[in-house]
Amino acid sequence: MQHASVMARLLRRQAELRKRITSACSCFRGAFFTLWLVVFLSIFLWQRSFIVSLSSPHVRRSFPVLRRHVFNLTDFGAVGDGKTLNTRAFEKAMAAIAAIAEDGGGQLNVEAGLWLTAPFNVTSHMTLFLAEEAVILAIQDESFWPVMPALPSYGRGRELPGHRYGSLIHGQHLQDVVITGYNGTIDGQGWTWWEKQAAKKLQYTRGALIHFMWCDSIEISDLTLQNSPFWTVHPYDCTNVTVRGVTILNPVKSSNTDGIDPDSCENVVVENCYISVGDDCVAIKSGWDHYGVAYGRPSRNILIRNITAHSPVSAGVSIGSEMSGGVTNITIEDLFVWGSKRGVRIKTSRGRGGYVSQVMYKNLTFDTVRVGIVIKTDYGDHPDDKYDLMALPLVENITYHGVHGRNVRIPVRIYGSPEIPVRNVEFQDLDVGVTNKKKHIFQCSYVHGRVIGKIYPRPCESLDIFDENGLKIHVATPMNHSQT
Repeated sequence: MQHASVMARLLRRQAELRKRITSACSCFRGAFFTLWLVVFLSIFLWQRSFIVSLSSPHVRRSFPVLRRHVFNLTDFGAVGDGKTLNTRAFEKAMAAIAAIAEDGGGQLNVEAGLWLTAPFNVTSHMTLFLAEEAVILAIQDESFWPVMPALPSYGRGRELPGHRYGSLIHGQHLQDVVITGYNGTIDGQGWTWWEKQAAKKLQYTRGALIHFMWCDSIEISDLTLQNSPFWTVHPYDCTNVTVRGVTILNPVKSSNTDGIDPDSCENVVVENCYISVGDDCVAIKSGWDHYGVAYGRPSRNILIRNITAHSPVSAGVSIGSEMSGGVTNITIEDLFVWGSKRGVRIKTSRGRGGYVSQVMYKNLTFDTVRVGIVIKTDYGDHPDDKYDLMALPLVENITYHGVHGRNVRIPVRIYGSPEIPVRNVEFQDLDVGVTNKKKHIFQCSYVHGRVIGKIYPRPCESLDIFDENGLKIHVATPMNHSQT
C-alpha cells in the first residue's frame, strides 16, 4: 500500500510538471508569435512609407530672395505648357524690373515648367532665377528672331556676309545682370538652325543662346544650357564677367556651337563647368582681321579653371582664330579634356594682326585626345579681300606647366612660320602617354623656347633644355628647324 501511495504521488507530480512545461511552451510560442508579428508589421509599414515617398511629388526648393523686389514669371501671364508663347510675359517682367532699377532692381523667378519664348532683352540690376525643373525654350521659327547689324570688330556675320540673327537672351549696355538658378535649363532647340545651316537655307549668321554686348558685371551660373543654334555664351566687349557651375550640352554634329566665347572682354572668370559641344568648348576671341585691328579691344585678364571639356571635332580651350584685337594675360588651369580632337590650341594666320601673349597653362590633363597642345599660324578664313597680308600676328610668351595624359596621338604640335615665328615658349613637368611610339610626336617648326627638367616625350631640337637647377644642358638648333 505504501509503495502504491508513493507511485501515485510521483505520477501526480509528473502530470503537474508536464502541465507546467506545456503551459510554458504555449506562453513562449505566444510571445514569439507576437514578436514576429510586430517585426513583420514594422517592415510592412516601412516599405509602404518608402514606396509612398518615391511616388509622392518631389519637394521643390523655395526661391531664394536675392533682390529687394521679387516677381514670378506667372505674375505677367506666362503659361509653362511648352506651347504658349511667353515672349510678352518676359518683356513685361523686364519693364517692371527696369522701372525699379534705382531701388536695387528685381528678381524674376521662373517656376518649374516649359516656357516657350521668342528672343527677349534683359535689363540692368536684375536676377533671372530658374527653378530646378524650369526650362526656357527658344522658338524655332527664325521669323521671330530679330536681325542685327554685324559686330563692329567682325565687319560681317561670322558665317555669312551681312547681318546676323540676334540671341535668345540678349543685353546691351547693361550693368549687374545675373542669370542663375537651381540648375534650371535654357534650351535653344537648335535642330532646325543646324539643318538649315547645313543645307545653306539661312539668310544670316545664326544667333547665340546668350549674348551680352558692352556690359559690366555679368554672372551666369548654376544652369544647364543646351542645343544652342550657334555659339552658346558670347560676351562681347564686356568687363567683369563670371561663368560658374554651368553645364553646356550641344550635339557633336551641331556645327560651330562653341561653349563659352569671351570676345574682346576684360576681367573674366570661367570656372567649375562641364562642356560638351560641336566646336571649341571655350574660345577666346578679339575680332576678325582689319575690323578687329581697327576696333582695338583686346581680350585680357581671363581666368579659366576647373573645366571638363569634350569636343570630338575641336578643342577644349582655344585662343583665336579671331584674335586681331589682341589676347593677353590669360590663365588656363585645372583643365581636363577627354575624347577630343585637340586639347588646347592657339590659332591665327597671316592677315590677322594682333597678338597672343602672356598665356599660362597649368595642370592640364588629356584623356584620349588626338593632339594635345597646338599652336597653328596658318589657320582660318577672312571676312573679305580687304585684309592686309602684312598684318602679321605676334605669338609669344606661352607657358605650359604640368601637362599629363594618356592615349594622346601627338602631345605637342607647334607650327610657326618664317613670317610668324612662335617665341619664348616654355615647358615644364610634361608627361603624356601616347597611343603609339612613332617618331616625331613632339612637333615643332619656327619655334623658340625652353624645356625645364625632364619631360616626355622628348622635345624637339629647336628648344633649349635646362635641368631642374637652371643649368642649360642642350642648346637649341636654329629656329627654322622643322621636326614633323
